[in-house]
Amino acid sequence: MVQRRRGFGRLRRERSGRYSAAYIGPDLRLHRASDTFKAKIDAEGWLAVERRQIDLDQWVPPERRHSVRVAGEAHRTVGSYATAWLEDRRERDPHDPMALRPSSVKDYQLLLNKHVLPTIGKVPLVELEPADVEAWYRALGARKTPRARAKAYGLLRTVLNAAKEDPNVPLTENPVHIKGAGRVPRSTQIHPATLEELAVITAAMPDELRLAVQLGAWCALRYGEVFVLRRKDIDTAKGVVHVRRGVVWTKGLVTTDRPKSNAGVRDVTIPPHRMPMVTDHLERHVDKRGEGLLFYDRHGRNLRPADFQAAWHAARGAAARDDLKLHHLRHTGAVLAAQSGATLADLMGRLGHTTPAMAMIYQHTAADRDRLIADRLSQIALGNHSPLRVNASRSGAKPRRARSTDLSQPTLLDA
Repeated sequence: MVQRRRGFGRLRRERSGRYSAAYIGPDLRLHRASDTFKAKIDAEGWLAVERRQIDLDQWVPPERRHSVRVAGEAHRTVGSYATAWLEDRRERDPHDPMALRPSSVKDYQLLLNKHVLPTIGKVPLVELEPADVEAWYRALGARKTPRARAKAYGLLRTVLNAAKEDPNVPLTENPVHIKGAGRVPRSTQIHPATLEELAVITAAMPDELRLAVQLGAWCALRYGEVFVLRRKDIDTAKGVVHVRRGVVWTKGLVTTDRPKSNAGVRDVTIPPHRMPMVTDHLERHVDKRGEGLLFYDRHGRNLRPADFQAAWHAARGAAARDDLKLHHLRHTGAVLAAQSGATLADLMGRLGHTTPAMAMIYQHTAADRDRLIADRLSQIALGNHSPLRVNASRSGAKPRRARSTDLSQPTLLDA
């Protein structure tokens, strides 16, 4: 037996090869772990948890904790803890950094219900082993739902990390650590709609929904951003749409909230060639009051995805683009904006995207730059096959003409 003294507690390797751990508690008594550990790091983790509870003045003798757990630990399963974790994050104040947005709660609940609770949900939390996690991960199937599998894995890892830091949970190590399991390569490449396809799709949509398609493409708005827009969000004098909210449907309820990030709160300049459609839609389809929704169902409420899909599927079928999702119109808008000469900062500002590395860049996207992007977009639509690069005006260099592509055709004039 080899015993090693530490700053806090002691470790000993037993003849079996396993490790035991013990320490002197605040009561000046020796307290031992109730079981030995296969790996030294696990024993060290147990000591770290015990010391943390002492530092936080939350320490209870392990023997007493064990007696309490005997009565209730059988009910502390992966599923019960994950459900309680999600409920706690949902009920937190929206300004709490640990709080979850309604859209995230909806996604996480679906992942739990479909991929976690029916399989490993009944496994006691402290008995979950890495082998259990690996078997669960493989059973999800890489070919059927690769994205959902990666998201479910990421959620489980997050929940178990929270359990590891929870002083009320005797979990010394997170068993969820499969390298690369939380990432999934894009299985299909998104092909942006050409101007001809966009024109066909728009023409095939009901009259009152055509502008939704155009805003999705030319302003690169998300579905939840499009279908929460009200008259007050459209500044016809400046040709700008104010993106301030997003709508989410959860459990039959409509929830309106701020965009996911600060970058999502933005003003997007509408390409001038689309403004006649905007003003016409406002005149014929929108209540004169500022709160009037731009798009709504027969009851005057936010248009649900299910109510939009039938018309969308028929319209994209008319363009022979059954692969095209409404959200893909944002990709179309990004490609068009890039064609106009938009820089990375311009694109991030227009699309409302941000990452830690780019957080400061999008904030410096100026309004006049966005206006120039919008003007370039209209040049493409009106048949100018050679939009000048925006960067040229900054450097003083002679403007170069961009190469024309399938997206710079004049057919959108009919859209």
